[in-house]
Amino acid sequence: MDKAVSLPNQPDKLTTVTLVETNSNPNGLELVSSYHTNRVGDPMDLVALAQQVQKGDQFVRANACNRLTVIADQIRYLQEQARKVLEDAKRDADLHHAACNVVKKPGNMYYLYMRESGQRYFSIVSPKEWGPSCPHKFLGAYKLQYDMSWTPLEDVEKREAEISVMDKLLNSQTALPASAELNFDSLPN
Repeated sequence: MDKAVSLPNQPDKLTTVTLVETNSNPNGLELVSSYHTNRVGDPMDLVALAQQVQKGDQFVRANACNRLTVIADQIRYLQEQARKVLEDAKRDADLHHAACNVVKKPGNMYYLYMRESGQRYFSIVSPKEWGPSCPHKFLGAYKLQYDMSWTPLEDVEKREAEISVMDKLLNSQTALPASAELNFDSLPN
């Protein structure tokens, strides 16, 4: 049984309150006094019920909004990660297509230069080794990783630290504990 109630603080808005259906003789037996169970109670009881329903609606809406905000933040983060992956892949592909007269081996540092003609090429000779007689414009230094990706010189130390942590994780988790959770306690910060 539904009743529409206007709240004192919002007289122009109706809130619907659903009351439990009444049956004065369930299974043919009168269990309690029908006067006490079916009488119309204090109108303020309906207002209190309507306020509780409205408050519940507000909490449900706020909770849904909060959870959707978290998901939206995660989507933005994943979009940024995807953008970075695509940028790195483009950079790596461009670097793999740079001219080079040596066989590139993972784990080594290579130095990218540009000739006056615009040709980009890799060398194993650093600008420091060239000294003031460096023949071409220096564009950057990159380390070729074992996954054939390129790491700029300024990021090599950070990347090697990350790889070291992953190596320790892989080495320490060769026999997984009975727990389903991974144990990161033994890893350095």
